[in-house]
Amino acid sequence: SSVCGSSHVGEIHKHWVLTEESCCIYYATGQPQKPQHHYSHVIWTGLDSSTRTLSTPSPGLILPSKSSSLSSPALSSNGHETNSSSSSSAAAETVAVVHPQPGTHTRSRQSKTHHHPPIDLLPDHTLLQIFSHLPTNQLCRCARVCRRWYNLAWDPRLWSTVRLTGELLHADRAIRVLTHRLCQDTPNVCLTLETVVVNGCKRLTDRGLHVVAQCCPELRRLEVAGCYNISNEAVFEVVSRCPSLEHLNLSGCSKVTCISLTQEASMQLSPLHGQQISIHYLDMTDCFSLEDEGLRTIASHCPRLTHLYLRRCTRLTDEALRHLALHCPSIRELSLSDCRLVGDFGLREVARLEGCLRYLSVAHCTRITDVGMRYVARYCPRLRYLNARGCEGLTDHGLSHLARSCPKLKSLDVGKCPLVSDSGLEQLAMYCQGLRRVSLRACESVTGRGLKALAANCCELQLLNVQDCEVSPEALRFVRRHCRRCVIEHTNPAFY
Repeated sequence: SSVCGSSHVGEIHKHWVLTEESCCIYYATGQPQKPQHHYSHVIWTGLDSSTRTLSTPSPGLILPSKSSSLSSPALSSNGHETNSSSSSSAAAETVAVVHPQPGTHTRSRQSKTHHHPPIDLLPDHTLLQIFSHLPTNQLCRCARVCRRWYNLAWDPRLWSTVRLTGELLHADRAIRVLTHRLCQDTPNVCLTLETVVVNGCKRLTDRGLHVVAQCCPELRRLEVAGCYNISNEAVFEVVSRCPSLEHLNLSGCSKVTCISLTQEASMQLSPLHGQQISIHYLDMTDCFSLEDEGLRTIASHCPRLTHLYLRRCTRLTDEALRHLALHCPSIRELSLSDCRLVGDFGLREVARLEGCLRYLSVAHCTRITDVGMRYVARYCPRLRYLNARGCEGLTDHGLSHLARSCPKLKSLDVGKCPLVSDSGLEQLAMYCQGLRRVSLRACESVTGRGLKALAANCCELQLLNVQDCEVSPEALRFVRRHCRRCVIEHTNPAFY
């Protein structure tokens, strides 16, 4: 059922309709606003069902049905009309004809005669362009303004992406109502929705993901970071029903232990196709339950991975990286930060990704020494980014091998590596002259000599972090003179 009303303000005549569906959408994505006008009285009358419109008013204009002398139809608890008289054959809808307070009508008629709001003069394509920059909740609010805005706000071209935020948001309900509305033109499926982002919605559960899996077969990007109620079953359902899924962010989903197809989907695949998933980008940061067996399953099912982030997956060992190198030869970016069980053997397996690896982070992996760094230097000559912060076993020898074999290095972080000194920095300055970002924070053995060598040879330097290092103000001024675009982060009060 729907509530339809009309208001006369001056010469402007407006209509609106509030359906159960639009009310649920706004209830799931935001709080209703208070009405801006006050009205003296409401007249309830009947309306033929053929006059339904698609617009929606403010919930503040909805008034409960009351018994009156006009014999209006009653509304049941589920929103459907019930007719107490058995002789009535056609179902009628409740109509609210709202009139302004006396006096206001006359003044507005005099001041607003033949005038329209400036925004009503914009063509449809301009409004669509404006709506395309609005987030999901604001777009739902725009659909409540008038009939024209309702039709424009639900244009399928605006709904390639759905973004929901808020810890208290009923994410399951919002997803269910939105997908139901977007599936009206194409029953049971939403062919336009390609991106769903519900990061931080802690009330999202498997039920919400099941709706996404069933209604969004063209999904390409799914982000559910921080949704710790998500389990393996829902993730399996999404990757099985959305064959185009390429980007998956599960960071903080502590219940997820692996990624695989459902048993039903696996049985339907032909032997030629195998059990491959088309995911390219996978972020499983803070998935504390991920173990070696789970990573083996991921590697065997996702051979097209190019970006893999496993930060703080503390249960992973070197054995897991062996399966990764065996099944995913196209990995370009790999993060193993704070995986403290990973050591030199694991880096040797990572080095087997020769020719592809561009980004590597092994920060705070205390078991890594110069031995593992030599493998990376030897087999990954195209490395651009290396984060080895906190690898206390790394010395100038490992840094020298890295500098000689990876001349395209752009960013290097060896902070909190007490055995790295000026000698290693001089090797970097000699062979890696394209360096742009260098972090030497808390490197106790670094002095002004190494910094001067970097500044003299690496003219493209943009960031230098020497916080908690024993360097003189003269050395920092030398860096500033030779690298004018370089931002120097330091803790020396004498340098300004």
